[in-house]
Amino acid sequence: MKKVIIIGYGPAGISAAIYLKRAGIEPLVIGKDLGALEGYDDLVENFYGLAKPIPGKELIRNGIEQAKNLGIEVVTDSVISLKMEENHFIVITASKSYEAKSVLLTTGKTRQTMTRPGFVKYRGKGISMCATCDGYFYRRKKIAIVGCGAYMQHELEYLNRISPDVTVFTDGHELECEVKNPVVKDKITKFVGTEKITHIETKNESYPVEGVFIALGIPSSIEFASQLGVIVEKNNLVVDSNYETNIKGLFAAGDIIGGKLQIAKAVYDGMNVADSIYKFLTDKSKKA
Repeated sequence: MKKVIIIGYGPAGISAAIYLKRAGIEPLVIGKDLGALEGYDDLVENFYGLAKPIPGKELIRNGIEQAKNLGIEVVTDSVISLKMEENHFIVITASKSYEAKSVLLTTGKTRQTMTRPGFVKYRGKGISMCATCDGYFYRRKKIAIVGCGAYMQHELEYLNRISPDVTVFTDGHELECEVKNPVVKDKITKFVGTEKITHIETKNESYPVEGVFIALGIPSSIEFASQLGVIVEKNNLVVDSNYETNIKGLFAAGDIIGGKLQIAKAVYDGMNVADSIYKFLTDKSKKA
């Protein structure tokens, strides 16, 4: 039986694994993709220590290699279920199952992209995947945000602070949250511009824009975390000050618990949750 299984090998998961390893705890890390940065081709340039911008996917892969070089066991597989029996967890993947005394969820939130004409062309030229990363460049400008759920609502809160002119485009989907901004429910047909994006076109109309933020998707671990009765609020797993959910021994960190959806915050979470898991495991050993 493993002492701790970390589900997700993004910044939060790998950071936690490294700190646990140095504390004498051997973690098992299971991941399938690169989380929020899967398919993210934009450059990361606001993270400490990067003399030059680096593709997000490369930064995450470097972290995984760092963990492997420290002797941390990293498995690439899809976690499809999480169960609890007596005083331990069972993590079921597509290929096998594992048992652990504790589990850390760090799978982040899935951020979907779009396949409409013009999306690829204007990605990085007015179309962004992260409001808190790039919103600064669109202060007081005419902004559009594409999405309909909690993640969109989170990004919208930030955009509303930097611009009085933000329109929500649900792309044909029903709005899943309350917003005070103008809402366009028509399906988007294409993104239009010259050197940069200038309009969003729908079946019925063309809307002028200066910046577009994509905020699609939901947390990727909600379904199997909910199997154990984890408390969820606004599509975030609820944790206490020790990053522990309402299920004893089940921890969560990174984007999946909300807050700023930033790499720096995920790394910080990983460091802190490692301390909490270490204390949980050592206290449990003393009582055994």
